[in-house]
Amino acid sequence: MFVRAVYATGDPTKIDTAIRALNTQGRDLLEDRPGYRGSGVFVDRTVGKLLAASWWESEEARRNSDEVLRERRAALLEPFAATLAVDNYEVVVFHPVRQPQQGGGLRLTRLEFDPADTDLLTETFQATVLPRLDTVAGLARASLLVDRERGRGLVGVVFVDHASFEASRAGAASIRHEGTAKAHATVTGLEEFEIVFSDVHGD
Repeated sequence: MFVRAVYATGDPTKIDTAIRALNTQGRDLLEDRPGYRGSGVFVDRTVGKLLAASWWESEEARRNSDEVLRERRAALLEPFAATLAVDNYEVVVFHPVRQPQQGGGLRLTRLEFDPADTDLLTETFQATVLPRLDTVAGLARASLLVDRERGRGLVGVVFVDHASFEASRAGAASIRHEGTAKAHATVTGLEEFEIVFSDVHGD
């Protein structure tokens, strides 16, 4: 699968306007596109951050959908979004466990690595990171997304509810340290989001 990630920042007091638009008009637009496999909306209401991810069965489906949705994106995020960035990734690991709940949490780790180490990163995530994540209470889903050309990646770990999300922080730090050391990857960012909506069909 392939993912388009839309990252917006703005006035926290206006974030609910963007959430409503994405959860109604935005989702309708996505579901009408060929190759659509799911989406998620995640927010940090305190500082005013919003992450909207859409999942596609092929790179072509993602690219074709963007041609249609690009013009609508800014309108959907008004008046909240003061900044807007769009990135595209390949999904190299997708590990669903259970469906998360609204109010659960997403922990997002941003990585940089030598593009030649993409396979090493993938293998390390599968062999080292996932077995340890599976022991963490409340895990809903884990995924590894990469941009092979630029040597950039995202690790997204979703928890079913807020309590398990908060309780996972110490364990997550240990897993992150071990995994990045073995994969020769550098953590360039660590963010946490509240789940507004998340539904991805990987099969």
